[in-house]
Amino acid sequence: MSSEVAARRDAKKLVRSASGLRMVPEHRAFGSPFGLEEPQWVPDKECPRCMQCGAKFDFLTRKHHCRRCGKCFCDKCCSQKVALRRMCFVDPVRQCAQCALVSLREAEFFDKQLKVLLSGATFLVTFGNSEKPETMVCRLSNNQRFLLLDGSSRHEVEIARICAVQMLTEGFCPGAKDICTRTGLPGSQPASEGGNARATGMSLQYPAPGAEGVTQLKLTAGEDANGSRRQATAWLAAMHKAAKLLYESRDQ
Repeated sequence: MSSEVAARRDAKKLVRSASGLRMVPEHRAFGSPFGLEEPQWVPDKECPRCMQCGAKFDFLTRKHHCRRCGKCFCDKCCSQKVALRRMCFVDPVRQCAQCALVSLREAEFFDKQLKVLLSGATFLVTFGNSEKPETMVCRLSNNQRFLLLDGSSRHEVEIARICAVQMLTEGFCPGAKDICTRTGLPGSQPASEGGNARATGMSLQYPAPGAEGVTQLKLTAGEDANGSRRQATAWLAAMHKAAKLLYESRDQ
C-alpha cells in the first residue's frame, strides 16, 4: 500500500453537530467498523414527559437528549457526561444512565484492548486448508479497518467482512463459563475459561475478494520463553472483545 493511499485512509476532519464536536474520517468509507452513527433525536414535540421517569417538562424541568440513543430525558435522568468514542466525540457528551453504563464499559476497549491490537503480536498463521503455518505479525491497522498480517508474505483482512470467530483453547474445567457469550457473528463458537483452560489461538472466517465461499484463517500462539506468548494471549483476548463490538455495531 502506498504512503499516499495510507494517508488518505487515515485522514480526519473536525465536524460539529447538535450533539458536539466529532473527529471523523475524511472519507466516510474509511470509518472504523466499530463506530456508531449519531442517532436521530426524538423531536421535542413528541416528548412532553421524560422518557425515563415520566416527569412533565416545563420552564423549570428542561429537556435533554441522550447523545447515544437520541431519547428525551429530564436533567436528573440524563445528567452524566461520558466519553463516547464509538461516535468519535472529542469531549464527553451527555448520556442517559443506561447509555452511560454501556459507554463506560466500552471505554476499556478503546483505552486498553485497542492499543494491544494496534501493537500486534506474533502467531503461527494457517490459511484455508494449508498444512504449513507461517510465522507472521498480526496487528490492527491504524484506521481499525484491516487485520494486517506480515511475514514472508503479506495479507490484509477487512475487519467488517469477518463473519465467524472461534476462540481456540487447551485444557478443560467442568462448569467453566462461556467467554464467547454473544460474539454474535454467524458461526461463532464459545470457548471456555477457568480451571486449566487457556486461549491458544483463534479461527476467523471471511469472504475473500475474488474467491468463492469463505476463507478460514487460523492464528496459533507459539511456545517460547521471550514473552511473545503472553503478548499473543493478550492480543487474542483483545480481538475477542473487538469481535463482540463488531457485532454490536451491525446490530444497532
